Amino acid sequence: MNSKVELLRKYNVAGPRYTSYPTVPYWDHSPTTEQWIDSLIREMREGHKRNEAAALYVHIPFCQSLCTYCGCNTRITRNRSVGKPYVETVLKEWNLYLEKIPADLKPIQLSELHLGGGTPTFLTVEELQTLIKGLLVHCKVSDDHEWSLEADPRVTSHEHLKALRELGFTRLSLGIQDFDSKVQEAVHRIQTVEQVAEIVKDARNMGYNSINFDLIYGLPFQNLEGVRATIEAVEKQRPDRIAFYGYAHVPWIKPGHLRYSDDDIPSGEAKRALYELGRELLEKAGYREVGMDHFALESDSLWKASVDGQLHRNFMGYTSRRVTPQFGLGVSAIGDSWSAFAQNEKLLETYAERINEKNELPIHRGHVLNAEDLVLRTHILNLMTRFETNWKDPALQTPFLKEIPARLTELVKDGLVIVGDESCQVTTLGQALIRNICMAFDARLQRKIPDAQLFSKTV
Repeated sequence: MNSKVELLRKYNVAGPRYTSYPTVPYWDHSPTTEQWIDSLIREMREGHKRNEAAALYVHIPFCQSLCTYCGCNTRITRNRSVGKPYVETVLKEWNLYLEKIPADLKPIQLSELHLGGGTPTFLTVEELQTLIKGLLVHCKVSDDHEWSLEADPRVTSHEHLKALRELGFTRLSLGIQDFDSKVQEAVHRIQTVEQVAEIVKDARNMGYNSINFDLIYGLPFQNLEGVRATIEAVEKQRPDRIAFYGYAHVPWIKPGHLRYSDDDIPSGEAKRALYELGRELLEKAGYREVGMDHFALESDSLWKASVDGQLHRNFMGYTSRRVTPQFGLGVSAIGDSWSAFAQNEKLLETYAERINEKNELPIHRGHVLNAEDLVLRTHILNLMTRFETNWKDPALQTPFLKEIPARLTELVKDGLVIVGDESCQVTTLGQALIRNICMAFDARLQRKIPDAQLFSKTV
């Protein structure tokens, strides 16, 4: 059997992160507005049967400066006057949805609300209050609701946290990435441990009961010593969750990545060594690995969901429960009705024009899942959240699955999976290469290998 280092080298290929299936480059059947709305309504009705409520994701694109590692859709500006009209446009978009939802499904049952970006706290306190109150006035909020936001410690104030807490927010995700000054300078994200500690202390005192830190390994000039120092500083803050992502170097998609060369970026075994060190230190500090790239304290709902088999994964990463449908509001936001995806216009001006001047939902592209897509989506989700799946149930079968044992032969030989006639179980060794394993279940990828590199490397 190959050593772990040899396996990492062997399987270090470009591959999706599987926040959706099919993955975005393979979307080939965009829904019409009517199809999209119909799929949302169907899923809302199914959700009522399962006693599940809907989710809202709102994308705030504005940032006052560019973090060059970022892969999100952002608008860099210091012009604060853009906030108010953007909030008004998002609320108009929400009203367009409400006009199309049948009366018997209103007020909309809502259990999750997430503000992402960009930088949500780029908006003023007043703008955030207007946004949230405008969204919730038409909703019935579940007793177990969770409101969460992403925040930049450099621009998030006491007043921001206080206002959002009063609006019901209890989860806060802070973009940390790395505390090494050389790395911070390279990626244009300079913030101190003291700044972060002050935000955490403030949030805890206000009653935020779950704090997440986003960390990235594989950034330019990152080394083992720096990762150790960053993790040690993070441990002292004791966040409930930690997302420890691998940097996805895609300069052909994100021009900001051209600010440093390939020689500046740890890759392959060197990159994986950063992760292994970080994982070791986090586990010693009491964090438990959850799925791929995520860690949580045993007291956190993400770990409990992992143990109970309730873990879910979507465009926002891992969540402690399945919540569908998800309405995506704001420029480039993605909605998910389980049977379809819809992404808004990526250009801010086009997004606003379609809502304000054409009075239409600003859907740019999406995908209606066919019968095979729906089955394979379930299996890939199972692998990403439970490290196992089976297709004994006729409802979880599709002809492509007959090819799976043959496609996994090499992975079985390398000790990454255990495969039965109708099942696949990921071994402890294979968990580090879960993206590669999911690729074997990706019928669209297997049938059409991309001509150009679309994805980051899996290691």
